Amino acid sequence: MYSHYLALGDSLSIDMYPALDAGETDVAVALERVPDAGQVAPLGAASLLHRNDDARWPDHTGSDLATRYPGIELTNLAADGATIGDVFGDQLPRVVESDVPTLVTLTIGSEDLFSAYRNQPSGRLLKRIARDIADAYDALVARVLDVRPVSLVLLTTMCDPSDRTGRVPGVLEDAGRLPLAPLDALNQHIRARVASDARFALADAYLRFLGHGSSVPESDRWYWRRSPLEPNAQGAHELRRLWMDVVEAQDARDA
Repeated sequence: MYSHYLALGDSLSIDMYPALDAGETDVAVALERVPDAGQVAPLGAASLLHRNDDARWPDHTGSDLATRYPGIELTNLAADGATIGDVFGDQLPRVVESDVPTLVTLTIGSEDLFSAYRNQPSGRLLKRIARDIADAYDALVARVLDVRPVSLVLLTTMCDPSDRTGRVPGVLEDAGRLPLAPLDALNQHIRARVASDARFALADAYLRFLGHGSSVPESDRWYWRRSPLEPNAQGAHELRRLWMDVVEAQDARDA
C-alpha cells in the first residue's frame, strides 16, 4: 500500500493545459500560460490519478489513488518544458529521501528530443543525441530509486502527436517531416529499461495515444488545439486511465 504519490517530469503530468482546454483557469493563466498566475483546476493526469474529478468524469468515480490507498499524499513536481536535467537539478532535490512506500510517475524526454529537432541536426548527430538522452534517462531513473527505494516507478513512453506522419500542425513546420527514428529508439529504450528492476512498470503512452493526434479530426485528438504537443483534458484523462490500469495490474500481480 502506497502512502505517497510523486509525479515527476514535464507538461504531460501538469494541470495547466488540460485546464486551459476545459476553460477552468483564471484569465491571467489563460493569457500568460503561467500556472502561478492564478487558479488552475486539477485536471492534469497526475491530479486525476490522485483524485478523480467526479463532476467531469463521473464514470470514473472511485477509480483513483485516494480511493485505492486511503490517505495517500500527492507531490506533483512536474513542470512545463522540463528536461531530464530539470528533473535532476530541480525536482528531485526537493524530494526527501525516504523508505516511505511511494508510487512515482515519470514523464520525461520529449522536451529533450524536440529541443534537438528545433536545431535540425544531421541524422548522424541526432542519433548521437538520442543515445545521450537515453544515457541521461538511465541515470535519472537510477537516482529516483536512490531517493525512494521502496517504490513503484511508472516509466511512461513519449507520445507522437504526429501519428507517425512526422508532422504536427504549427510545430517545426519549416523543418519538414520530423524523423521518428530517435523517438522510436528512445521509447524502445524505456520499454527495455523496465525489465531491469522489479520496481519499474511500463506505461506505454505512445501506444495509447497513437491515432489521436494530427492524423484525425480535432474532435478526436487528445492534444490541446493551441499547442498540439500538450495534452488536452481528454488526453490527461486517458493518461491517468493508463496509469491506473498499470497500478491495478501491478497490485494484482503482487496479491
